[in-house]
Amino acid sequence: MSEGNGHTRMPVEILDIPFAPPADFRPPRPPRDPVWPALILFLLTVVSTLAVGAEFGLSYAQNREPFSGYQDPFAMMLLPFQHPALLALGIPFSFTLLLILFTHEMGHYVACRLYGIDASYPYFIPAPTLFGTFGAFIRIRSAITTRRALFDVGLAGPVAGFVVALPALAYGVATSRLVPGAEESSAVVFGHPLLTRMLRALFHPNLDVTWLLLNPIGRAASIGLLVTALNLLPAWQLDGGHIMYSLTSARHARVSLIVSLGLIGLGIVAWHGWATWGIVLLIVSLRFRHPPVYDQWQPLDPARRAWAVGALVIFALCFTPWPVTLQ
Repeated sequence: MSEGNGHTRMPVEILDIPFAPPADFRPPRPPRDPVWPALILFLLTVVSTLAVGAEFGLSYAQNREPFSGYQDPFAMMLLPFQHPALLALGIPFSFTLLLILFTHEMGHYVACRLYGIDASYPYFIPAPTLFGTFGAFIRIRSAITTRRALFDVGLAGPVAGFVVALPALAYGVATSRLVPGAEESSAVVFGHPLLTRMLRALFHPNLDVTWLLLNPIGRAASIGLLVTALNLLPAWQLDGGHIMYSLTSARHARVSLIVSLGLIGLGIVAWHGWATWGIVLLIVSLRFRHPPVYDQWQPLDPARRAWAVGALVIFALCFTPWPVTLQ
């Protein structure tokens, strides 16, 4: 019988024959990224976080808020290079923050390895900011095949980073110094997420949270909480976006749009940086949709749905509308 294209129909029995690759067949491995770019970026991030950490260490030793007394807070980035001995003061902040970021990315990496997903080394991003870095990321180089794999890969990073940040923040709050009115003279005021306020109530009850002068380890942990909250936003291809897509792929684009617009609105009434994040997420959400998984029909088990609620709780503990305020 003709198919209308000049060829006869293929017998059905041929279509039913299963394909079996040769016994010695090995699928080609994807090309590996060289190690040196990741190593160079890591070393640059160590330097940038040491420079910022020097100010956190110096201000803590002087019983003042970080960046107080500076007309330009970013000018302090040059001070440790003029006086290299100050870099030693940045070690507690730098190493704590890098450990949180590294653990976060290794959570993703280990989850990828467990599912046979090819992923790169962690790449750190140095930056001349008040935090010394824009975070870190890994590059996933092969497809994620199931909703459960996508959920586990998305969740593993924030949970791993939070597990490290929690005891570091608890130590920072417990050993914090009490300096009344310290924030009033500071050019930069850092926000206090819900978890910090809870720990303050535990270790320093009936005390104004603005009196807490966190040590450099506590500062690094609070920044780690901010990184965790940003990654758990249920939008685009952030960790929270992966979790949302695995829960309901049909509503992912709509939720991403709502979150992006919500951040823009929050940036108007609170920290202006949220508006920047909202605009960026809005653009990439409209331009680059979340890649589908091969198995769209595999349901998430009750344990993973409970972990999704846990991720929402972690987000609530880490989020603050005012991460940084310039006075």
